[in-house]
Amino acid sequence: MDSWFQSEKKIFTSGDCKLDSEALVMVEMRDTWYQCDRCTVCCKWPGDVKVEDDEIQAIADFVGIEFYTFVRDHTRLRTNRSGLSLLEKENDECYWLEGDSCKLQDVKPRQCKGFPNQWNFAGWKKECQAKPVAMEDAIERGLVNRELAEGLPEKVQD
Repeated sequence: MDSWFQSEKKIFTSGDCKLDSEALVMVEMRDTWYQCDRCTVCCKWPGDVKVEDDEIQAIADFVGIEFYTFVRDHTRLRTNRSGLSLLEKENDECYWLEGDSCKLQDVKPRQCKGFPNQWNFAGWKKECQAKPVAMEDAIERGLVNRELAEGLPEKVQD
């Protein structure tokens, strides 16, 4: 389990996704893929939405804003001061959420794409409507490729 956690802040890492969480609890998951049905619960959860330069560029291009203007107007320093996060609304939901639709769906950050399979939060199963699919079925149906499935953490929080 130590390979998935670093420091006392418990920074969960998966590929190039790195998320801070004080309450990361781990359970078995390797045999199951949770298929997102865009319920937007994760979009309304308070916290950082980590974005890297390549993601910022893709989002800025997608919405037709110059890179540095996007950084100035649509990001903030992450809570752990280790990079940038997308801005959120006063109610903590993502700025780019409009009703039940993500305005960035085609270019959403890796962190967003990774939920709930590469990361999640305590109690997510009570809130999120993602549907469990046997991993082999998910691979056969093209929901996840085998390389990604093999790289998923064996455990994520319940």
